[in-house]
Amino acid sequence: MSDTPVSLPQHVREVDPRDLIREAYRIEGISLPDCRTVFLDWSLGDMGAVPTQEAVTRLLAHYGTRDPEHPMTLVLRSATAEAPSPQRRGGAKARRQD
Repeated sequence: MSDTPVSLPQHVREVDPRDLIREAYRIEGISLPDCRTVFLDWSLGDMGAVPTQEAVTRLLAHYGTRDPEHPMTLVLRSATAEAPSPQRRGGAKARRQD
């Protein structure tokens, strides 16, 4: 990470205080799996009182419009997608024969 202070909007700085997402965008040739790893590390960090979905939306609005094809943009977009509804997968009740 850079030691030079970067002028970021406060609403972005407060959701990425360790600059993990910013640095991911700065790494030339970063891969999608690497971006997923960075995202996981970022999501486990402290974002204060900002809900995760709101934080992702802020990051996507700030970085995604500048670099829409970047792997981190793809990761952020997938984080905003709705999770599929859970499906029953069986269990003891499904195995019982009455």
